[in-house]
Formats: sequence, C-alpha cells, structure tokens
Amino acid sequence: MIKIKRVYDPIEKDDGIRILVDRLWPRGIGKNKVDLWLKDIAPSDELRKWYGHDPNKWDEFKRKYFEELDANPKMSILLQLIRKGENITLLYASKSPYNNAVALKEYLEKRY
Repeated sequence: MIKIKRVYDPIEKDDGIRILVDRLWPRGIGKNKVDLWLKDIAPSDELRKWYGHDPNKWDEFKRKYFEELDANPKMSILLQLIRKGENITLLYASKSPYNNAVALKEYLEKRY
C-alpha cells in the first residue's frame, strides 16, 4: 500500500516505511520522523521552480515530472521497496494538494 501525507502529520503504525520525497529537508523535522530520504526522485530544481505549486500548471507539471521519473535510475530504490509489499508512506512538506508526492503516487499506481 502506498500512502501520502505531510511530514508534519503524526506518525501512524500503518505508515510503514516513511520516505521523504522532497528535494529540500523540511524545517523543524527531526531525522527520527523519516526512514529514508529520496531527494533524487523529487522534481528537478528547474521543474520545481517553474511549477511553483500553480494549480493551472498541474497537468503539465505531472507530464514533465513523469518524464524525469522515467529517466531516473534512483527510482529503482523505491521500486524495490514497493515490490517487497511493505506499506510505504510518501512524505512531503508542501501545504498545497498539488505537490510532487501526489504526482509520484499517481505515477507509481499507473506504471507499477
């Protein structure tokens, strides 16, 4: 099972492996709140800055981000964890519901 939640939300027993998927470490979060930081599967700085959490750019952002993910060798780490069948929670810091963790979950559900 793949879940998503804000890194600031309380830890729950069924979170499983808690994976931060943001390029930047969130303010005020201790290392004990995250099991794994996969900053290299976050959108590129260029794409992240272009997007700026603008809902009008959401579909185009996802298309570009999915292209980045298709070419990203670091995805193998995440795919290995998914194939093990453990619960995984993708963590993000953004307050916006239009964020890379939501897009990444969609990507994973469509392709794997």
